[in-house]
Amino acid sequence: MNSNSVTVKELIDTMPYIDFVSGEDFTDRKIDGIDLSRPALELTGYFDFYPKERIQLFGATEISFIERLTPEERVDIFERMCQPETPAFLISRGQKVPEELIETATANEIPVLISNRATTRLSANLMNYLEERLSERIDQHGVFMDIYGMGVLIIGDSGIGKSETGLELVQRGHRLIADDRVQLYMMEESRIIGEAPYILRNMIEIRGLGVIDIMNMFGVGAVREHQELELVINLKHWDKEDSYDRLGNHVENKRFFNVDIPMITIPVKVGRNLATIVEVAAMNMRAKDMGYDATEIFEMRLTELIESNTKDLQKKKK
Repeated sequence: MNSNSVTVKELIDTMPYIDFVSGEDFTDRKIDGIDLSRPALELTGYFDFYPKERIQLFGATEISFIERLTPEERVDIFERMCQPETPAFLISRGQKVPEELIETATANEIPVLISNRATTRLSANLMNYLEERLSERIDQHGVFMDIYGMGVLIIGDSGIGKSETGLELVQRGHRLIADDRVQLYMMEESRIIGEAPYILRNMIEIRGLGVIDIMNMFGVGAVREHQELELVINLKHWDKEDSYDRLGNHVENKRFFNVDIPMITIPVKVGRNLATIVEVAAMNMRAKDMGYDATEIFEMRLTELIESNTKDLQKKKK
């Protein structure tokens, strides 16, 4: 699980299109929430539901309204907005920053930031960044690969061959995202994103060889920082007593947070090329997403064959 916060310094370092107007000495202030606030009623003096813990974003509308206030009214509004929990004030479109805001924020040790980007775009970029950094995380054991642009998580018992399969997939031109431990978090309430912990980034462990730096060995095109999870491949030791889906018309789901991800169970047996099977499974799932289902076509042809044979038998009886 994850309960991180982001400091103003981390925000500035990550987003070069945001800079300081004032408050460079207060960069350790923490941002704990994903949402932003665009003050509206607060500028009229109504503070009953003021979201003081959020970054306060001023666009052209807010600045235009502020310019109509008297200096005394501005000071009063800004003093009420400067709370201990308020991480920063941010001005978009490179607009002129009210002097009263700079003075009041500095007195309360709150940074004032500015960006030349449009308000809507700036807001979207900020929220995406904060959602990625602050979202709840879970750790999942497995190998996470980008196969033909699809995020595929390979899971299974320890020693079953997940990392070896991942290495062969890299040799085939696919990209490694994470080996051994995958950090998963949710974006936009329906998308699961996976990435590697910093210490394991670009690394893969092969028993007998040790840790291999995939980027150093295969180049930057062999790795990817993060990817959306779209398919889970569950490697399972072959058991002759078990029954396995031969037609592919039954796909299980594995739930992460509140999102169900399709899962295919592949029995592992000596002589099976797991990398090829995983690769084809990803292609087949992509084809299904595009409306082409080989199982449905097979069943349709089978139905047609049965009906044709039935008609032939009926004709012979006559």
